[in-house]
Amino acid sequence: MKMNETAVAGQEPAEQPVGGEFPKLLKIGVFPASVEAQFRSLFTLLDEDDLRNDPAQVASVAGIVTRSNYRIPAELIDRLPGLRIITTNGVGYDGIALDHARQKNIVVTNTPDVLNKAVAELAVGMLLALLRKLPEADGFVRAGAWEESPFPLGTSLAGKRVGIVGLGRIGKEIAQRLVPFEVDLSYFGRARQAVPWRHFDSLPAMARHVDVLVLSCPGGAATRHIVDATVLRELGPDGVIVNVARGSVVNESDLCHALANGIIQGAALDVFESEPLGPSPLRQLPNVILAPHIGSATHETRRQMAELAIRNLVSFFRTGRAVTPVA
Repeated sequence: MKMNETAVAGQEPAEQPVGGEFPKLLKIGVFPASVEAQFRSLFTLLDEDDLRNDPAQVASVAGIVTRSNYRIPAELIDRLPGLRIITTNGVGYDGIALDHARQKNIVVTNTPDVLNKAVAELAVGMLLALLRKLPEADGFVRAGAWEESPFPLGTSLAGKRVGIVGLGRIGKEIAQRLVPFEVDLSYFGRARQAVPWRHFDSLPAMARHVDVLVLSCPGGAATRHIVDATVLRELGPDGVIVNVARGSVVNESDLCHALANGIIQGAALDVFESEPLGPSPLRQLPNVILAPHIGSATHETRRQMAELAIRNLVSFFRTGRAVTPVA
């Protein structure tokens, strides 16, 4: 068995599919057309409407394919008696009832590494856009205001103190992209790592030290609302925050208050506590850049993510082993 593959205890390897056909999958979430086509080239995909319209189909579902910003609750898992694998087309899996899946001997896989660079690119791009006021500059030119007055000055990234919350795979990619900007890097995490940057084991302490907080940590109970009113006060009125992690990492109510009252200078957010973002004070604030969870949303990255998700499914159904399992 290869080191990056995991056999499933208590499950016999599936027989080689006859005629290239695999068991049916339940699709949870909306996928780009090109990505969905990749899955449909090998698998029959059902959606929840299919199961409602034809309840007999429920027993035929052996896998779920989803995206990391959708929930797979225990109730859904229990409705599918033949479920053997849940594959998320993304790196995060905090929306999946992981413990419940483990109890039922259901494999959960994700698509790590292939999206790291794209997410890091977005984080740095959003930071630059925030500091240099690019959205406002675009509107300024389009409105003809340039003819009347100069555009307000922005802020340089060079020389700033940047703190990364979560120096994992994506956090390291972000850090490497920030090095050429001649910033002073720090990171927050439970353990010190073999990197040349300053380590903090207290997030408020790091927030007090830096000008920029970049969030790239996993979601889940352990990181829920770790950025709260206390951290934002420590970051201060010249500080900015970039979140490409999970919306749950930030107390959104505290963030809105901080942005509206000058407690921090600005924020750039790709993720939110509830997605899609509905009515929210964030949509009315001029000092925040909003993106619709597009960290991995490039043609190249989404293709690679789908390819890895498909490799997980094919390997599991043929051998009983997944390529990148998380449970």
